[in-house]
Amino acid sequence: MKIYILAIGKCKHGSPEEELIKEYQKRLSWELIIREKDNDTKEKEADFLLKNIVGGAKIVVLDERGENISSLDFAKRIGDWQLDGVSDICFLIGGADGHTEEVRKKADLILSFGKLTMPHMLIRAVLIEQIYRAQTILSGHPYHRQ
Repeated sequence: MKIYILAIGKCKHGSPEEELIKEYQKRLSWELIIREKDNDTKEKEADFLLKNIVGGAKIVVLDERGENISSLDFAKRIGDWQLDGVSDICFLIGGADGHTEEVRKKADLILSFGKLTMPHMLIRAVLIEQIYRAQTILSGHPYHRQ
């Protein structure tokens, strides 16, 4: 499984968020590729995100208006995609002004981590932790507890 995080905004070298991201990236057995672009106009951000989507990948758009699902449901969705032969998932994180409707329409899943507003770099760290959690749930590892 290859996981792509396509994100607007660049993570500062040596920041606490970067350290969290690196920690969970080391733990993942799935390949994780992060592509990022500096903040720009909403349309240019959308162009970057859309151009970097891998052919055949499932597309997950992170958006505050999306579905708020449990970690188990998130893992199940990824597991179902794997069973269907999906080998790539692209997670799209927009800029401060969110996503264009064109980006939202491409999504196989529009995902929310709740109604709270969080910094984009923190959301990246949370997303990668949840991807790692999903991997451990699917492999039967005891990391996740209910």
